[in-house]
Amino acid sequence: MSYTQLTQEQRYQIYALLKMGHNRTEIATVIGTHKASISRELDRNSGLRGYRPKQAHHKALRRRNHSRIRILPEIWEMVETKLCLDWSPEQISGWLSKHHAIQVSHEWIYQHILADKHLGGNLYRHLRCQKKRRKRYGSYDRRGKLPNRVSIEERPEIVAQRLRIGDWEVDTLLGKGHRQAIVTLTERKSRFALLRKVDRRTADQVGDAVIELLLPVSDRLHTLTADNGKEFAEHERVTHELHADFFFAHPYTAWERGANENMNGLLRQYIPKKCNLVVLSPN
Repeated sequence: MSYTQLTQEQRYQIYALLKMGHNRTEIATVIGTHKASISRELDRNSGLRGYRPKQAHHKALRRRNHSRIRILPEIWEMVETKLCLDWSPEQISGWLSKHHAIQVSHEWIYQHILADKHLGGNLYRHLRCQKKRRKRYGSYDRRGKLPNRVSIEERPEIVAQRLRIGDWEVDTLLGKGHRQAIVTLTERKSRFALLRKVDRRTADQVGDAVIELLLPVSDRLHTLTADNGKEFAEHERVTHELHADFFFAHPYTAWERGANENMNGLLRQYIPKKCNLVVLSPN
């Protein structure tokens, strides 16, 4: 099995899962990598105070920089051209490897963007995620509990492995002033997405949208996974209408719905939070 470098986001996931008491095998399953990679990460990048994601990422980058091959200026020009077209570092890295046999990791590209920002450049403005991260203290869920919710811990293991078509993740995107919303559905294996605009982010409208979107493919529908938002309060009706199992992720664990979170990030590049959804067509 080939070894893939862990990203900074994955290191924060590892840290959170360790705090929750998960073992290395369970962490590897959630992250989507081999358990040997988790063991290697914890052994190499832990410090005197244990495993800390920021410190671990810096240690890994320093180790990688010792053997870094110099990237020619013309390659960085190609990278910057794609960035200005709103390509993500991950897309650029894959494109360089596939079409030019050039290995430039997305982490190197992020470091290049950061260096450009420090010099007064604006490449960072083309990144999809512009919001500042705020640290959460504690894990208290202030949104309340949905009745009869089924935890993701009861979801079949095959869903995490992405071995079949028919396991979906669902979320909602709010528009300007929280006036309207978009229901987003992402199939975990194929990454196929379905969207539907609703006038209000209420449980009944969101439930109706989910049913209408997935009814045509209900014969190949197995599961849905959502966060704990109250807009999914009608999950039992959705389960009954679609004959599918509905599961809820742990609070504040967006990576448990990674396919849908990534899709929402792509959509936010073109439908930002300040966008007035009234001007968009219903479908």
